[in-house]
Amino acid sequence: MTENNLKKWYVVRAVSGQENKVKAYIDTEIARLGMEDYVSQVLVPTEKVVTVKEGKKIAKDKVYFPGYVMIEANLVGEIPHIIKSITSVIGFLGETKGGEPVPLRMAEVNRMLGKVDELTVNTDTRSIPFNVGETIKVIDGPFNGFNGTVEKINEEKRKLEVMVKIFGRKTPLELSFMQVEKV
Repeated sequence: MTENNLKKWYVVRAVSGQENKVKAYIDTEIARLGMEDYVSQVLVPTEKVVTVKEGKKIAKDKVYFPGYVMIEANLVGEIPHIIKSITSVIGFLGETKGGEPVPLRMAEVNRMLGKVDELTVNTDTRSIPFNVGETIKVIDGPFNGFNGTVEKINEEKRKLEVMVKIFGRKTPLELSFMQVEKV
């Protein structure tokens, strides 16, 4: 139990763009040497970024702190040396030449971990402002000004299938959440 109390979070500087590889290298090396007791977590904070490419939405994980990998470790004995000798690792953040790596303050760790949690939560729990059967008004596009009824909701694409009366005939339209408002 006392060993866990000695673990602190450190920032490892890595070659930018190689963060996930560095995480994998550290994990592999620690496992190979049986040092899991000393290094408990290796983290590359990422955020989900959705881009539209050729009309398709693509969700990608973007590294939140490029060039940095967070590790929770008890840096005793050879551990700092092992981590520094890993491919694409530049060194620890905050260390003076030949000095000791400087741990993050708890407030920084909580902010960092909170940010990671916040980012994962944000992408998953988006509220759907519409209900099936609800009457809406189209506020954008060629059918601007028409009223319709919500038939289906596609949460993933954030689109609605709306039944609109055009010239006395019911016509289905697919509209994004942004193109409609509640009546």
